[in-house]
Amino acid sequence: MGSLFYRFISENFSAYIQGGDTSVVYAEMDDNKITSMPGIKRDAIKTKGYFIYPSQMFANVAANAKRNDSLNTDLAKIFSAIETSAVGHPSEHDIRGLFADFDTTSNRLGNTVKDKNARLAAVLKGVAQLDFGNFGDNQIDLFGDAYEFLISNYAANAGKSGGEFFTPQQVSKLIARLAMHGQSSINKIYDPACGSGSLLLQAKKQFEAHIIEDGFFGQELNHTTYNLARMNMFLHNVNYDKFNIQLGDTLIEPHFGDDKPFDAIVSNPPYSVKWIGSDDPTLINDERFAPAGVLAPKSKADFAFVLHALSYLSPRGRAAIVCFPGIFYRGGAEQKIRQFLVDNNYVESVIALASNLFFGTTISVSILVLSKHKTDTHTQFIDASGLFKKETNNNALLDKHIDEIMAVFDSKENIAHFAQSVTFEQVAANGYNLSVSSYIDAKDNREVIDIALLNADLKTTVAKINQLRKDIDAIVAEIEGEEQQA
Repeated sequence: MGSLFYRFISENFSAYIQGGDTSVVYAEMDDNKITSMPGIKRDAIKTKGYFIYPSQMFANVAANAKRNDSLNTDLAKIFSAIETSAVGHPSEHDIRGLFADFDTTSNRLGNTVKDKNARLAAVLKGVAQLDFGNFGDNQIDLFGDAYEFLISNYAANAGKSGGEFFTPQQVSKLIARLAMHGQSSINKIYDPACGSGSLLLQAKKQFEAHIIEDGFFGQELNHTTYNLARMNMFLHNVNYDKFNIQLGDTLIEPHFGDDKPFDAIVSNPPYSVKWIGSDDPTLINDERFAPAGVLAPKSKADFAFVLHALSYLSPRGRAAIVCFPGIFYRGGAEQKIRQFLVDNNYVESVIALASNLFFGTTISVSILVLSKHKTDTHTQFIDASGLFKKETNNNALLDKHIDEIMAVFDSKENIAHFAQSVTFEQVAANGYNLSVSSYIDAKDNREVIDIALLNADLKTTVAKINQLRKDIDAIVAEIEGEEQQA
């Protein structure tokens, strides 16, 4: 994935320098000539966020890779130079450390320099042979889709950790549509546990016609995944000045306090992870958690993420959050937080999804949709657990399933065994239980038996059996008579 990104930023940079002039081939230019023209470097960093000399271009490095005895160290120097080019510029934060996880000197590549170079050369050759056509015509869809294909395949084979950094594209699409429903423009979109950025970018992919005025914001705890997210932004043509991805623990060290509120929030936070909770006495006074009057349990941080998202949500916005089902019916602190959400009319919808849609878990999760601009006090429940296509390893959500969910989410229509809008009083009377199964009866798919018809069939069958017995008795009697005569 690092090699694919290296090729992308090289070709992206080359396309910018050439400006559509096919007579100019940046990779063939001399480094010294570029050095003598400082304006090129300055303008490039201002626009693209980084700078690459011609000799550092992917095409040149890949072409000479097999013959380069110092390929591994040369690559390390190039990656360092690209990152260093942004130092002191507005793009510094977005470029710094991008290649940190692409260690070209690691012993994992081989025990000797020769072995390392051979493997690196093979990787560069493989990436170079990928046919992306003309970069200027195809850059974003092909590079971005190729990158997400690699990420999704890695996630599918990464076991339990797979779901920690990548949300399947179709589920991401549903979440993005829910968060942005009914809005032709939003100020910005935010994911407090962004993983590789797939949820944020699904919003861009599905809503190119919508205006996302101030860009894409996200925070990620894992350093490697944080780098994946930043690479993913560049690969989908989100320039450094249109995204802000931060590293750190969202619950303890939240970023973007000065950037809130957000009109759209999407999130698939880790399920039921431990957090410091009540062990930090200052958190109960944190503006994110104080309104609920209680902290999420130390062993289950799910509602801490929910309350964090709610506090960052604008008065006109929606948040769509993937949640572990247990938080909707358990007692204790979680029940008190549910009461706070319902009493303040923040819960617009709870949508139960099919099992085995996500990487690393087979459970049936739900999507919690929060809103600060509801026009009534009803809470909508949707049972979409039967909407999926069975595939080899995971179930899949199809476009037709997403359309079906969005149609009833929009209309708030009551549909037997599928959707039900429940009054505030009913939810309160039910102990603020927000589990979908508590309000929607599962459809009975058992075969309906007509007892009268069954009894008639039994009588006919019994009559046939009795007649058959008489016929058999007659045959036996006839045989016995013949034997006596003999």
